[in-house]
Amino acid sequence: MRRDQALLAVAASVAAFGLAGCGSDDSAKVPTAAGGATSKASGTTSGQGGGGDVAAYVKAQREYAKCLRENGVDAPDPDAKGNLDFGDGDHVRALKRDPKFRTASAKCAPSLSAVPESVEKNNRPKLSPEQIKTMRKYAECMQKNGAPDFPDPGADGFGEGRWDQSSAAAQRALRLCGPIAGAPTNPGPGKG
Repeated sequence: MRRDQALLAVAASVAAFGLAGCGSDDSAKVPTAAGGATSKASGTTSGQGGGGDVAAYVKAQREYAKCLRENGVDAPDPDAKGNLDFGDGDHVRALKRDPKFRTASAKCAPSLSAVPESVEKNNRPKLSPEQIKTMRKYAECMQKNGAPDFPDPGADGFGEGRWDQSSAAAQRALRLCGPIAGAPTNPGPGKG
């Protein structure tokens, strides 16, 4: 893996790591930079992790894709794990800005369900020892700079649990610590 790809993987991991605690419901399902899709319940888990949860999740993803197509969006069918592959990063960014996608996504949001823990864990990239070390440095920075409840990463480099990112101190920690994992210090305006 090239260094820029490794940093992108870590940045994506940081995003997933950070989102695990937010449970934000401010958007409908949107494609991720990795080509998959994340639901409005992004990063949250059902806590069950059982096979029934996975089957229900895959079924919900199929309904979501079907609804998108019925509303004018060329959406792929999900794979066996429920992942929706909307293509490369440039296509995903364009899709997220497309009013037709945003409208269809909002209309189809009731089809979504939380990502089961077993699916979330199986979809995580395998991090290198260097990336895991970076994730530990990131967590330590977050904890020391305003987010004391930020979860420690496990052996795989990913943190489990929720943390409060709504405080000004936590937001400051995100800005301060983001560069450790290759995240921009000023992500720019708006949602996107």
